[in-house]
Amino acid sequence: MRVLVLNSGSSSLKFRLFDCRREASSRDDRPDRTVIKGAVKDIGDTASLEYEVEKKPGMKTTRVITDHHQAVRWLFEQLQQLNCGGAKSDCLAGVQAVGHRVVHGGERFSQPVVINPDVMDEVDALGELAPLHNPACLDGIRGARAALGATVPMVAVFDTAFHHTMPSHAKVYALPHELANRHHIRRYGFHGIAHASLVGSYFENTGRRSEGSRLITVQLGNGCSITAVKDGKSVETSMGFTPLEGLVMGTRCGDLDPSVVNYLCQKENVDASEVDRWLNEQSGLLGLSGRTNDMKELLQAAERDRHEPSQMAIEVFCYRVKKYIGAYLAVLGGADAIVFGGGIGEAAPDIRRRICEGMEWCGLRLDPLLNRAAIGLQQGDVARISPEGQPVEVYVGAADEETWIARETVHCLTGTP
Repeated sequence: MRVLVLNSGSSSLKFRLFDCRREASSRDDRPDRTVIKGAVKDIGDTASLEYEVEKKPGMKTTRVITDHHQAVRWLFEQLQQLNCGGAKSDCLAGVQAVGHRVVHGGERFSQPVVINPDVMDEVDALGELAPLHNPACLDGIRGARAALGATVPMVAVFDTAFHHTMPSHAKVYALPHELANRHHIRRYGFHGIAHASLVGSYFENTGRRSEGSRLITVQLGNGCSITAVKDGKSVETSMGFTPLEGLVMGTRCGDLDPSVVNYLCQKENVDASEVDRWLNEQSGLLGLSGRTNDMKELLQAAERDRHEPSQMAIEVFCYRVKKYIGAYLAVLGGADAIVFGGGIGEAAPDIRRRICEGMEWCGLRLDPLLNRAAIGLQQGDVARISPEGQPVEVYVGAADEETWIARETVHCLTGTP
């Protein structure tokens, strides 16, 4: 089965075209090969489209792109001009299914589902809880449907689905019961596809079994979250009703006293929606540093310029992650391993070092040489960065969301358990 995966972010569209086995017997099976992969970046401005075919040198082109629907149309125009995998026709001619990442699946969607008008309506309604992502996902779905027609099945794979296994006491807020139920206010969790990919890659690469396992996965990028995983299933995660809760992120504040919102409304004479925008778009690393939300630039500013706000931003970022790791060690009763992933988690050895410093008390320590060497991993790979024989091992993993979405798409359409 040739499966096209579309992974829509708030301003990006990653894609990969896979050849998958229809008879795949478990979710541990990898697609046979990647035919083409790439991304449309900076949607809403002068966007760039980068791709590589069969691991050959990549190509790049640019165009002004206003939304994800237009980005998909542009992507498909390019794919129709390419000869993929030695076929005599364009890349899209052989596509038999499309898998879409959808950020918010609400209370209903705990598994991937075939997309139909009812599913589209529900994803649209959930857009108020994920305004930067669900509308973009819908644009991607509509664009793919317009290009491929009604006969190609499409599957929605939800970021929130991985966290449906959290126990009830981890899902609820201490709000009046009737009020929370009426408005579906609970902790949903996000980044589920990335966390599931890190968990799967850990088991595949180490040969360990999920039964009896205790993992902490740490997804650090512009958005950040951490998940406690027991027996391969999520039992706690840092993001909640929206992706704003939890860790300090690129532009999001993370955990905050709720009274701050009303206080700022009164003091600044603005409404709650404006404060919400500040918390989502102007806080986090950007707000703390006053410079940037880019961790690489912050590390350079802190070291080269001795810029104190940048130093503080890094310290707060690492402290919050360390605090959550400690909490999740308590939730799990210890851990077998901690797995770092995401753009920062994969590419910033100094951040991993800062987070793990001072945690020797629980058997968590890094090997400096292994930590510095663990960069540039291939998608789906993991590398140990702790000394051998430690009670809590530490790994770096390169999450492979697109492969996970492809697997889930095949299993949804074939009914494989």
